[in-house]
Amino acid sequence: MANKLEITLTRSLIGRNEGQRDTVKALGLNKIHQSVVLEDTPAVRGMVDKVSHLVSVKEA
Repeated sequence: MANKLEITLTRSLIGRNEGQRDTVKALGLNKIHQSVVLEDTPAVRGMVDKVSHLVSVKEA
C-alpha cells in the first residue's frame, strides 16, 4: 500500500516569489490551514522541499 502525506499550508504566500506560489498551487493548496492528502512520490517530495518553510507535512 502506498504511503500518503497530509500537507497543510501554514504560512502566507504574500511576498513570495512566483515559483513558490506556483508550487503551492500545484500541490492543491489555496488558503492558509487548508490540507490535502497526496501520494508519497518523489515529485511530491520535491515540491514539498521547495516550499518546506510554508507547509507542514505528516504521514497520513
